[in-house]
Amino acid sequence: MLQSVNDLKGYAIVATDGEIGSIEEFYFDDEKLTVRYLVANTGNWLTGRQNLISPFAVTHLDHDTRKIRVALTKEQVENSPGIDKHLPVSRQMERIVSDYYGHSYYWEFRPDLTAAQLTEANATAAMVKSANGTGAAAAATPDVHLRSMQEVATYNIAAIDGAIGKVEDFILETDDWTIRYLAVDTTKWLPGKQVLISTLWLGQINWSKGTVDINLTRGQIKDSPDYDKVKQISREYETRLHHHYRDRNSG
Repeated sequence: MLQSVNDLKGYAIVATDGEIGSIEEFYFDDEKLTVRYLVANTGNWLTGRQNLISPFAVTHLDHDTRKIRVALTKEQVENSPGIDKHLPVSRQMERIVSDYYGHSYYWEFRPDLTAAQLTEANATAAMVKSANGTGAAAAATPDVHLRSMQEVATYNIAAIDGAIGKVEDFILETDDWTIRYLAVDTTKWLPGKQVLISTLWLGQINWSKGTVDINLTRGQIKDSPDYDKVKQISREYETRLHHHYRDRNSG
């Protein structure tokens, strides 16, 4: 199911034995364009803490009650490693959180390797790092592919022939937590119109400058099917959207 990130923010997070807080933020992998963590704001229950919750733990999304259920207990979350929201999330912290909850390391997933080969490869890499004395330093550095959606929501979007606006929202496929579309605020360029840009049409993303290039022209975007963020995105709308850009590119 396609779901707006802006809408998901504020959903209550419900453990197996009660509420633990609400969704405040998301971190995603900029290589796979997949959400890796939900950031839980535990509010008055665990004052001053933010917790990373992997989509691995999510069991159900209830849109009617705005709740997301996770296969965790309140005690597990209470005793989990908290994060400092003022610091980047390091690979070391990701390992600590994954080990604590018993989740797999998503960054080590290699579909081309058997479990035995993957274990051997990881062991070899660990020995090399240890021998070079770089293991601890490497683990403590920020994960350069882990990005804050809150930060990217301020980025400028540029078509082939000029700027079109800023990222306003992300649209997720909650079955696998991948990013399918960027919703773009075109108010300064095209008042009264909202557009969806598929991640298939993304070009270069300049993280240092805070810009996203897309492989479309302003004319293509101007004539694209209108996006209404109040309505659920239907398969029929997606078909029209993709047909629009396919026909324009073939012409």
